[in-house]
Amino acid sequence: MDYTISTVAPIVLLPFFAFAINAFIVKKFTKVAVFLSCAAILGSFFFASRIFFDFLNVFATDYYIHKTFTWFDLSYGEFPFKLDMGIYIDNMTATMLFMVTGVASLIHIFSTYYMKEDARYGRFFVYVSLFTSAMLALVLSENLISVFIFWELMGFCSYSLIGFYYEKEGAGNASMKAFMTTRVGDVFFLFGILAIWSVVGSVSFVDIYAALANGAFDGQYALGISLATVAGLGIFMGTIGKSAQFPLQVWLPDAMFGPTPCSALIHAATMVAAGVYLSLRCYPLMEAGGLTYFIACIGGITAFGAATIALVQTDIKAVLAYSTISQLGYMVLGVGVGSYNAAFMHLITHAVFKACLFLSAGSVIHSLHDHHTHAHVQEMPRMGGLRKKMPFTFLAMLFCTLAIAGIPFFSGFVSKDRILGDALVAATHDAKYWIPSVLGFAGAFLTAFYMFRMMFLTFFGEPRDKDLYEHTHKEKLSWNRNVPLLILSVFTLGVFFSGSLTGQGLIKVADKKYEWFQTLIEKPHIENFTNRSKQAFGFTTEKSTETFEASHYDANHGLSEEEAHHVHHIHHIGALVSIVIAFSGVFIAAMMYFWRSWNPGFWVSTFSRWYRALQNKYYMDDLYIKGIIQKGLIPFNNLLAFIDMGLYDRYAIDGWEKVNRALFTVAKWVDNLIVDTAMVDGTGASVRFFNVILRTLQSGKIQFYFIMIFLVLAGYIWTLNI
Repeated sequence: MDYTISTVAPIVLLPFFAFAINAFIVKKFTKVAVFLSCAAILGSFFFASRIFFDFLNVFATDYYIHKTFTWFDLSYGEFPFKLDMGIYIDNMTATMLFMVTGVASLIHIFSTYYMKEDARYGRFFVYVSLFTSAMLALVLSENLISVFIFWELMGFCSYSLIGFYYEKEGAGNASMKAFMTTRVGDVFFLFGILAIWSVVGSVSFVDIYAALANGAFDGQYALGISLATVAGLGIFMGTIGKSAQFPLQVWLPDAMFGPTPCSALIHAATMVAAGVYLSLRCYPLMEAGGLTYFIACIGGITAFGAATIALVQTDIKAVLAYSTISQLGYMVLGVGVGSYNAAFMHLITHAVFKACLFLSAGSVIHSLHDHHTHAHVQEMPRMGGLRKKMPFTFLAMLFCTLAIAGIPFFSGFVSKDRILGDALVAATHDAKYWIPSVLGFAGAFLTAFYMFRMMFLTFFGEPRDKDLYEHTHKEKLSWNRNVPLLILSVFTLGVFFSGSLTGQGLIKVADKKYEWFQTLIEKPHIENFTNRSKQAFGFTTEKSTETFEASHYDANHGLSEEEAHHVHHIHHIGALVSIVIAFSGVFIAAMMYFWRSWNPGFWVSTFSRWYRALQNKYYMDDLYIKGIIQKGLIPFNNLLAFIDMGLYDRYAIDGWEKVNRALFTVAKWVDNLIVDTAMVDGTGASVRFFNVILRTLQSGKIQFYFIMIFLVLAGYIWTLNI
């Protein structure tokens, strides 16, 4: 199994060409531009599907396709400096391509409904095509430099989409906030790339794996810190910025200013997923650098912290934004506790149900118009009873809510439960892992609560704004409105990702390829990369001569019977705890917002300080804006400005200008008086003076000569007499 340019390049180039063409024709041929964008991403999905099903049938976790071409070669003598570009396709790449193109295709289709009446309808598709192209290129990248290039391109696209409604001041501020916050992580990401290059001499994933296997980082230090730690921390800081992890999570909620389909792209299938994908790619480096516990703590803090803030949100998109941050925290927690497969599974499952949730929220928002202001309504306290008006959107959103809440039989339960189970296993081996584990379970309870709070406030009960409800049209089945939602909602079932309904193997439904996801995805075995070579990326197919052992499902995951029994036992305990806390969260939400037996106001008044802290997002924005920026960076900037303008410019630049003027005056005086007048003009005057004397003495007249002889003789005689 191998691929050529003609079978791989279209995945990236189709949406890129759609962007390039639409940038010129979008104003005059808007419908054509929209059609090109949708057709391009569907074409990418077709090519990505072929790769995915090819790899699905191979079932070799170490099988990969690595093709490169020389981008530039600046080597000189014994100093090599060469950078290759190319593709790296393995099971994770194939699965990621399938997910991104599939979800993005449905988002494109939904956007034709949601954005149709927008004044910048066509421009939206121009940005989205470039966005998806950059994400697909990132997934296919074989080295960190190309990842960084497309990483930054996605940052530009997110900036453009978040600030899409640039006439709103909040949108402009949000886009700038997202751009600058993610740049913080990107700077560290670049440092990590440089640290890797300094040791490996390459940033290709295959070369990094081989270098780690050969011990290239052993004994390498910078300021007394292992270079593996420095490089791994730099890469992970990129993840913290792009995937909105604590403490750089502040940009993601403000990204809600962008159009809702843009939120589905950013929060589900593309941008935020890129950070976790990068951490999974570089997992062996982070493991070698001893960063796993730090990563687990960041994930646990993010998962719990964002879930608590979501409790008090009233904007339906804000709830989903904080749930995104929280679910990304679970993925990072999975990376930290070594739950490689489950972390990637949660990335995929989350992309599906979160995209559906955002599109469903878009369907709700697009249907609710304030009769007086004619603005879309996003506040849940004004909704209620909408399941009667929007049955298809309600069904899709219910399935996705069950999934994200971790209810059994749904995908979120399968992936999240495995992460929490592995966190428990880590805690039993090392007590310090109890902290991220407890935070993870607490976040799972809160997730079930705030998601069903959203469902009850939006779709159940009596309409709280009757005028708004009466002006809402009844939803009809539509190919570009609710069909994409229903398609996504089908894939929230856990059976698509595991061979059992629960993910625990208790109710098997697919024995032929039991647990295909867990069989297909494994963390890289770096010892297998030491003697593998890349191929030239040409137009002709080059069959790989390497042999790969077909993988098979191992219920014990390579552990001994005793160890495997211990792990399975803990996982079953974790699953039971997950089920209990999920249903507890749903029950409490129902008591407060469905049956209304418990008054939420009691908890607000009892924990008023915490409530205010949650409303103010733990004052993180105040910390950054009023603290770090206004009291730290701005005074520091003023200090630098004073040094620059008050000292350097005033004394070094302006002062030197005065010195130069003084020196110029002295030099001018010396030049005019001494050089010109005395030396240059004086020399000429003296020559003229002596010329007069000589002309007088050497006049050629005999009379003058006789007089001179007489005078000389007279003087001589007078001297003798004396």
